[in-house]
Amino acid sequence: MLVRGWRRNWQQRTKLERIDLYSRLTLSVLPWLFTLSWQLAPFDSDIRHAPLPIALGVALLLVSLVQCLLSNRNVRLSYAHYLGTAVLPRRRQLPPLVLLLVSLGLLATMAGVDGVTDSGLLVMTMNAPVAPAITQVLVTPVRTFLVQSLTVAALGVGVLAAVGVRGAALAGVVPTMLFGCVLTLIAVRPSAWSLAVMWQAEEARDLQARLAVAEERLRFGRDLHDVLGRNLAVIALKSELAVELAQRGRPEAVDQMIEVQRIARTSQQEVRDVVRGYREADLSTELAGARGVLSAAGIRCEVTGDVGDRLPAPVQSALGWVVREAATNVLRHGDPRHCTIRLRTSADEVVLLVENDGAAAADAGRDGSAGAGDGSGPGGSGLAGLRERLRVVDGSLDAGPAGDGTFRLIATIPLGPAAPPAGLGKPPAAREAPALQEERR
Repeated sequence: MLVRGWRRNWQQRTKLERIDLYSRLTLSVLPWLFTLSWQLAPFDSDIRHAPLPIALGVALLLVSLVQCLLSNRNVRLSYAHYLGTAVLPRRRQLPPLVLLLVSLGLLATMAGVDGVTDSGLLVMTMNAPVAPAITQVLVTPVRTFLVQSLTVAALGVGVLAAVGVRGAALAGVVPTMLFGCVLTLIAVRPSAWSLAVMWQAEEARDLQARLAVAEERLRFGRDLHDVLGRNLAVIALKSELAVELAQRGRPEAVDQMIEVQRIARTSQQEVRDVVRGYREADLSTELAGARGVLSAAGIRCEVTGDVGDRLPAPVQSALGWVVREAATNVLRHGDPRHCTIRLRTSADEVVLLVENDGAAAADAGRDGSAGAGDGSGPGGSGLAGLRERLRVVDGSLDAGPAGDGTFRLIATIPLGPAAPPAGLGKPPAAREAPALQEERR
């Protein structure tokens, strides 16, 4: 049950969120891996089997484990500090520094009592700065980190020289400590940089989408202004003229009000035309748009079939809505890598098939009963809304898992003499009886 919950949580994450989680987990495991490798190995043959050296080795191991815990505690905030979304407080950087000094003191004590060989001393010296360096490399510039690493190496040389370490062992302290620091720098910094670039690209894409929506709203506002602005100004002027004529008892006031009524009805029809242009979906445009959007999202999209001019306008409009909703669901659910859109037209019917992989997490959201595909959202989106649109042109929709993590959507619309007239391609609200529309006016 727990594994299933982890798997569901993993599948619900976006690709970028998965990379982010993987990077954080890697940085959390890294200090433990080095500590259990470099700090435990000397106990076998490098640490002298006597009570004091063993006690000092165990103490050094415990200090290293505490360093790992502190490193794990600071990983998330350090990443946020590097990404510029938070600041790691200085009080959190102080305990790892203190423990590093304690580690150097324990190493010096072990060397002073001749409790460790030269090779074991160098291995444990190499591990000492790794855990605190993982945090430090994310919160300081590279040049500053290298200066700090040299300072720690020099401090280690001074402490060990003070207790009598000489020769190759002392000369090897600087390269081994620098190796641990540089290894951490190479492992952590590029990963954080790549993650920052990906998050910036994601934010730029979101910003671009918001700007596109804002631009579309402005265009819609300009269209309405162009349609209504002049007519409303004329209506206002003619209404004022009619009022003045009516106050004088002039019969021309009736003519002016008739003209106002005519202009108002014309404006109403022009507004309907503008809105209808936004509501109708062109199949060729939607196919091209779906391929472009899915390809931009890293999903290989294959579109086969020719629309041509053989399909009636209402049929193209209904299938255009199917393509639009299907492409939205492919992006919204699961983790697809490939999507196929096929259009097959015969003398009797037209069949649109949309099939994509990576649908393990999408079944619950696209089965027409839950999630985004339930058709309960505004505007009748989702599979329920598509079925309603297809029902207008006597079409049908079949959607569901097809096995092997594949989701398949099939829309079928009959053609030939039974094909619906052009007026049926509009939404149900636009197909009211003319008498009822006239009454509403």
